[in-house]
Amino acid sequence: MSDLLANRRRQARPRGAVRRTERRMKDSRWVEWAGRIGHVAKGVSYGLIAVLALQVAFGDRRQPRDREGVLRELTGSSFGTAVLIVLALGFFAYALWQFACLVLDRTDEGSGPKGLAKRARHGGVGVLYAASAVVAVSLALGSDTGSGGNEKAETALVFDWPFGRWIVAGVGLGLVAFGFHNLYEATTEKFRRDLREGEMGRALHSWSVRMGVFGHVARGVVFALAGVFLTKAAIDYDPDEAVGIDGALAKLAAHTYGTWLLSAVAFGLLAYALFCLVQARYRDV
Repeated sequence: MSDLLANRRRQARPRGAVRRTERRMKDSRWVEWAGRIGHVAKGVSYGLIAVLALQVAFGDRRQPRDREGVLRELTGSSFGTAVLIVLALGFFAYALWQFACLVLDRTDEGSGPKGLAKRARHGGVGVLYAASAVVAVSLALGSDTGSGGNEKAETALVFDWPFGRWIVAGVGLGLVAFGFHNLYEATTEKFRRDLREGEMGRALHSWSVRMGVFGHVARGVVFALAGVFLTKAAIDYDPDEAVGIDGALAKLAAHTYGTWLLSAVAFGLLAYALFCLVQARYRDV
């Protein structure tokens, strides 16, 4: 009997050590700072997209830019390499924080079906920002990344995969759902649940809520619009229908009231950029 108890104790020690290590990593200040730095980089990238979209709305007839387009735009400036490297570090930090939310449940979502779905979303966002970091590093080093975010070429490539049409449709519907989720966050102000509002001054709190609402509406419109066109591409089996964030902004610009629509969405994205900076300081990460 004593031997059996001793064996159980020896087996329990490694498991206990693993759990203690996981708790230390989950509560790590380094992961917290990665999240805060990442939110700053995210805000800067959305701010740059918004500024370039406003330039298009008020006279510059070029195609609006998505995140990768913004990074490519920076390569033409005198300080572009330094900015790209800083943004790459920020994107890597944000990806690290997202992966910590996935693996370590940093945001305490739990292990139920709903919690696992939210944690999986963190993983997907982490992959996207890790990819953005790789693009930024590649451009800073003077190399290129291939198709450069050409949604039409990428959609045509996926069409050639087994069940490719269904994959494209699924991604498109996922973008639509994400767009409506942002609209839901805006109307219910659910985005406030992770903010330490008690630490804010009255004026900052008021403005942060307004920026959060306006910003989530703008993001919702852009992602839902991109998802609609991607889904339509799958239905029509036509990759030329596919658009990304830049294409969605271009669709708005081409509308009868394009200047006003694009301006409204661009100001909304700028509001979201500022809200990201608020999150960098006051969000529970």
